[in-house]
Amino acid sequence: MSRPAGLSAYIAVTAAYWAFMLTDGALRMLVLLHFHTLGFSPVQLAYLFLLYELAGIVTNLSAGWIAARFGLTATLYAGLVLQIGALLALAQLDPGWGLAASVAFVMAVQGASGVAKDLTKMSAKSAVKLLAPAGQGGLFRWVAVLTGSKNAVKGLGFLLGAGLLAMAGFVPAVLGMAAVLTVILVVLALRMPAGLPAGRKDAKFRDVVSKDRNINWLSFARVFLFGGRDVWFVVGIPVYFYAVLSDGSDDSKRQAFFLIGTFMAVWTILYGIVQANAPRLLGAATRPEAELVAAARHWAVALAVIPAALALAVWVAGAPQGWLTGLLVAGLLIFGAVFAVNSALHSYLILAFSRGERVTMDVGFYYMANAAGRLLGTLLSGLSFQAGGLALCLATAAVLVALSAVGAARLRPARVSA
Repeated sequence: MSRPAGLSAYIAVTAAYWAFMLTDGALRMLVLLHFHTLGFSPVQLAYLFLLYELAGIVTNLSAGWIAARFGLTATLYAGLVLQIGALLALAQLDPGWGLAASVAFVMAVQGASGVAKDLTKMSAKSAVKLLAPAGQGGLFRWVAVLTGSKNAVKGLGFLLGAGLLAMAGFVPAVLGMAAVLTVILVVLALRMPAGLPAGRKDAKFRDVVSKDRNINWLSFARVFLFGGRDVWFVVGIPVYFYAVLSDGSDDSKRQAFFLIGTFMAVWTILYGIVQANAPRLLGAATRPEAELVAAARHWAVALAVIPAALALAVWVAGAPQGWLTGLLVAGLLIFGAVFAVNSALHSYLILAFSRGERVTMDVGFYYMANAAGRLLGTLLSGLSFQAGGLALCLATAAVLVALSAVGAARLRPARVSA
């Protein structure tokens, strides 16, 4: 059986994306846990990630045009180089600096990492549209495998980051990741197969903003879908679990790091596995696009119910308890599985709705909305936890996911969209 055209390039892009996301997940957990142990408040922890998410909004708008103008290979390499630089810079953080200087420095480095992440993501996702085989659900399968495997790898990154922090310390961890990513970049530069398109000199920056109704409503839905995840994921749950698991001693801190990292890793790996299998779970190969468009609304409504129920349970409990922690773990794993189906549908629909000649710009616009959702969720995570604890985090998540369902309800099959 012959290999599909473009498969070698797809494998190379996927491998680079895996390597990047492993370090991205590890870096997030390293920063979160390291600065929490230094006494940062929930709002200050959220600030550390704000520029990371804000950079994604700007990057995705411009990265679509850059890729259209200079080619996908250039943006892929640029993302990897920037991430290596961010890791090396973070190793220069001086524990003797004051609070304001530390926050400003880490925010700036995280901003560079955010640019790197979105350059790499946009390159990988756009490549799938251009390389995937036509017919029999090929596009949905290829994008689901890329995205699902990426999230599983990022989950391993959460575990890796927590483990490295406990065993090696902050600086050796970031330097080690920079070294590994450098090796990946060199290998990729030497062995990148043909298949990714070169740039177009006629690409105009003003074309980045989409005029397509479906892409705009899907981007609206994406903002609130990812806001609804990150409002509890970024600060609320890690800080809640740390309070439950650690009594302040060094041994309990290390144990808490491993257990929090394990939960975040399991959650993200489960999310990735379900996402990779979403085409099969939804029967995408035999279902018309109209049914998949309708499914995006139904799955979003189902997702909103879960954080609403968990928020009620936290409010009723009043304080951390054994049964509540078990319920939260189970409920959030269910949330992850349902969230994965929602995310997979979105990732397929953006590529189905976009046209080949402007795919990088449509994908860039869509992931700008993705970054805006993460920014919104990150900010609300710190604010809501500070104001009302985990119950308010989860209640806010339910409201945001409900707004995502409103956006999904406005989608129409591409052939009748205006």
